[in-house]
Amino acid sequence: MKIDADLILDASGLMCPLPLLKAKLALNSLQPQQILKVLATDPGSERDFQVFVQQSRHQILAFSKEDATYCYWIRKG
Repeated sequence: MKIDADLILDASGLMCPLPLLKAKLALNSLQPQQILKVLATDPGSERDFQVFVQQSRHQILAFSKEDATYCYWIRKG
């Protein structure tokens, strides 16, 4: 699947809660409906991002895991 991101955040090497905090800041800089792609290596990020979108207007359009990298495509709500 090919999703064009408006902004890419590389949070590789950061541990919880930094990937989520940096993603929140990045989303604040976007307009509604724009897409943020987040790259993370923290296994806890999978749970963190799921809970985050459930409690916000944002939506995870896609998720993939390749080796130790987790990729999230999040549409700003």
